[in-house]
Amino acid sequence: MTSEKTQAAHSVPVEYIPRIRDNYARLGYTAYKWIVSETAPPLTHLSKPLSECRLGLAASGGVYVAGQVAFHYKDDTSLRDIPADVDSSMLRATHFAYDLSDARTDPNVVFPIDTLRRLAREGVIGSLASRFQSFMGGIYSARRVTGELAPQLLQRLREEEVDAVLLVPV
Repeated sequence: MTSEKTQAAHSVPVEYIPRIRDNYARLGYTAYKWIVSETAPPLTHLSKPLSECRLGLAASGGVYVAGQVAFHYKDDTSLRDIPADVDSSMLRATHFAYDLSDARTDPNVVFPIDTLRRLAREGVIGSLASRFQSFMGGIYSARRVTGELAPQLLQRLREEEVDAVLLVPV
C-alpha cells in the first residue's frame, strides 16, 4: 500500500461497535452486552489550566514494559505501572481484540507516551505523573471492572496526585 493509501486508510474512523460485535462472534463468544450506566460519569472541569496540571495516563491497550508479565487475554484486571521516563522502544503490547501490528511498530498509537512527554517539554502540560497505567481492555465482567480494576486504578492515580488523566481506550 502506498503511503497516501495507508494515510487515507488510517484517516477513516473505526466503527467500534460493529468491530467489537464481529470480534466477539469470530472468537465464538456470545453477543457483547454493552453496559448502560444509570448515572452520569463523575467528570468535572479542570480547576486550573492544563499548563499547570499534573497529568496521568491510563490506557486499555495491553501495553507493558519488556520484562513485565504480559496481560492474560481473558478478564485480566491487573495494572502495569509504566515509568513515565521509559524508552518507548521498551514498550510491548498484547491484546486479543485489536490488530497489534501498528502498536508493536509504534506503541504510541495506543499509549501516547512520547507525545505527552513532548507536550510537557513544550509547556502545554504542566507535568506528568512519574508512572502511567496500562491495563487490558475487553474485560467481560463489568463487576470485575468496577470492583477490581477501577479501584486499583483510582488508588494509583491518587498516589500520583494527578490533576487530570488522559484515558486511552482501545
